[in-house]
Amino acid sequence: MKFDIYKADFSNPDHCSGIVNVLNSYATDAIGRGNPLSEDVRKRLVSELSNHPAAFVLLVFVDSQAVGIAICFMGFSTFQARPLLNIHDLAVLPEFRGLGIGRALLNTVEAYAIERGCCKLTLEVREDNRRAFGLYERFGFGDFMAGNSTVHTRFLSKSIH
Repeated sequence: MKFDIYKADFSNPDHCSGIVNVLNSYATDAIGRGNPLSEDVRKRLVSELSNHPAAFVLLVFVDSQAVGIAICFMGFSTFQARPLLNIHDLAVLPEFRGLGIGRALLNTVEAYAIERGCCKLTLEVREDNRRAFGLYERFGFGDFMAGNSTVHTRFLSKSIH
């Protein structure tokens, strides 16, 4: 299957609707949240991403349909005094999974990070999402341990309402 990967153009209506549609599909999936994005989020998502100075989005298209997405944010490693790249969301529509689209997105994200001198890629994944976890492990991701430590670093979150 032929597919193309583009850095999203927030002024392109096809890219904007693709971002919302693929992310909404992921949110609706049981491995996402199990619920669609709210109408408010669907309305504001592209505008907020386009206004975020550290954000960029990659979209995968098959013909004219957006079928995959990587929403990324540039960050900074204080311990290495270099930029890092966080893959905040990586998703592929269910009917297009297993075709190499996720790996192609990871390759493209990694190339982007290398061009910008990043020291590492980061992401988070649910431990019960075995398919994604396996892809990430095969790509070289693993638990983070600082220095020579054998203690795993955990990602924590606190919602602010």
